[in-house]
Amino acid sequence: MSIPFVSPPEPRYGEVQQVAPHVRRVIAKNPSKFTAIGTGTYIIGSGEVAVIDPGPTLVSHREALAAALEGHTVTAILVTHCHSDHSPLAAWLHERSGAPTVCFGPHVVDATWVDDDDAPHEKDPDEPEPEEEHGEEGHDLAFEPDRRVTDGDLAASGDGWTIRALHTPGHTSNHTCYVLEEQRALFTGDHIMGWSTSVIAPPDGDMRAYLASLAKVQALAPATLWPTHGAPITDVHPFVDAFITHRLDREANILAAVRGGEALIPDIVRRLYVGVNEKLYRAAGRSVLAHLMKLVADGLVTFEGSQPGVKTRYFPA
Repeated sequence: MSIPFVSPPEPRYGEVQQVAPHVRRVIAKNPSKFTAIGTGTYIIGSGEVAVIDPGPTLVSHREALAAALEGHTVTAILVTHCHSDHSPLAAWLHERSGAPTVCFGPHVVDATWVDDDDAPHEKDPDEPEPEEEHGEEGHDLAFEPDRRVTDGDLAASGDGWTIRALHTPGHTSNHTCYVLEEQRALFTGDHIMGWSTSVIAPPDGDMRAYLASLAKVQALAPATLWPTHGAPITDVHPFVDAFITHRLDREANILAAVRGGEALIPDIVRRLYVGVNEKLYRAAGRSVLAHLMKLVADGLVTFEGSQPGVKTRYFPA
């Protein structure tokens, strides 16, 4: 089943746009292969407002967000997860407004993990340069929420709107989506994006948790998904179902590749990602690793050495 991706909207950087009742959006000028047109910061409500994913530390975005919030009181700063295109401006906004930062928790660092993926990150010469260097998929290790929330917890509320938390680990272990109850709308961060699948990169990224979180969204049955990057998804059930099917098909193909004699992740990537830009192979390798770690836990694959990794050799169980 192919995923019915939605083309990102034409960005209007520096402007605040009303995109739904009680919902405005400001898009940061940090387009890339990971962020589509850039980080979309959402402002919920009027008068007293909540901000979802303040975004990267770009001067232009900070100024646009300050202008959009003029005349409003920020009562909560909601963060989906601690990647550097989502959470860093939370510290500035907290200092400016006094509003608490809210998330499931900080980014989790596994001190026992030894990363053998030392392939250099290649910059795409056709990719627009951000105004400042911010590392869109780096970790914001300085972020520690003032208030921790999990499934069903009230994250923020105001005149005519209520937001509750939905813990959706997978892309990261602390990933949190937010439900705008009155509209049955779900702000999905990087858990579900309209334009692309999400990278699940171990050790903090977990494929089993990601699939369970996709099922959790299906059970919630939201009317609209608002990702931090890209356009909203309004036909939710078949879209999420296609995401689940895509991941399960990918897992089956990875298992078949291992059973067919492919022992190394780079060879599996070349076999399965035909037609994909080779500059994305490194990210693809991380997702293949996440699938292989799930297959190891399922008892279907074994590996050579003490820890799964990109350079590890894998074999059928």
